[in-house]
Amino acid sequence: MSKIVVTGGAGFIGSHTAVSLVAAGFEPIIVDNFSNSEKNILNGLEQILGRRLTCYEADCNDADAMETIFASERPIGIIHFAASKAVGESVQKPLLYYRNNLNSLMVMLELMPKYQVHNLVFSSSCTVYGQPERLPVTEATPRLPASSPYGNTKAMCEDIIRDCVAAVMPVKAISLRYFNPIGAHPSALIGELPRGVPANLVPYLLQVAAGQRESLTIHGNDYNTPDGTAIRDYIHVMDLADAHVSALQLLNQKNTDSFYDIFNIGTGRGASVLELINTFEEINGIKLPYTLGPRRPGDIEQIYADVSKATEGLRWTAKRSLADALQDAWRWQQTLS
Repeated sequence: MSKIVVTGGAGFIGSHTAVSLVAAGFEPIIVDNFSNSEKNILNGLEQILGRRLTCYEADCNDADAMETIFASERPIGIIHFAASKAVGESVQKPLLYYRNNLNSLMVMLELMPKYQVHNLVFSSSCTVYGQPERLPVTEATPRLPASSPYGNTKAMCEDIIRDCVAAVMPVKAISLRYFNPIGAHPSALIGELPRGVPANLVPYLLQVAAGQRESLTIHGNDYNTPDGTAIRDYIHVMDLADAHVSALQLLNQKNTDSFYDIFNIGTGRGASVLELINTFEEINGIKLPYTLGPRRPGDIEQIYADVSKATEGLRWTAKRSLADALQDAWRWQQTLS
């Protein structure tokens, strides 16, 4: 069975991708330092899959530790999730973000030729687009200066991969620009585990629904959108997980030494904050207390993806609805309450 190193594999997106990899016949090798994830997710994965996955507790910035893993496991590819990812924290601690997010990728790229690991799927983000002038955004939409060091690291990592491929390194790579992942595995055995006060809408909303927080604040209701609230492209985490498998399969099919491409991974449809709240209330039969507050600095008005390139090039499309994602997320939240 073809082994795939999944860095940050115990995290939200990484753990769900491990499930999709197994379903597609791959063997995920999880590498995680558990700085932003919990070890009990491995138990959830074991229950879903019926067996324990191989997991190394290691930091991807530790070149010696990663070399030991590569030498032992001999993977055919890497899905690189591991990164610091809190936008607000990145503004306060830029050097931590640049050191962690750039160096961990460079460690992978340096080891790949040495151990004949040819395929790399990189976890990028729609943050590289900023507030685009035209919607929906395509992969040809110009990248704008990032509003945070976190967003800047994603753009810089894309450039590092592009330049390595241009230097004819024996690397085939795809960057997936995620939009807004939400939801959980339908088994409710794995899901998102935010630490501290959630920075993202859905985890915060779930804690309000569970009675852990008093109410939700909608940041801005005066945007130029149909209901005045910000619009995002929310994608079910299992659809996002499947996209990584499709990317890996495409790389396996490429009969070339060097290759690089970029794909948007979203639903192709935007949903406003109020629409999301209303959908959650309707699908789960829960009334959410919320208040209206001012806009947050740095928040963009609206963004959603043109996914035609992924549909054609990856033979992938999102299958699950916003309601599916919010129902699965709430089922997961109830296991935590």
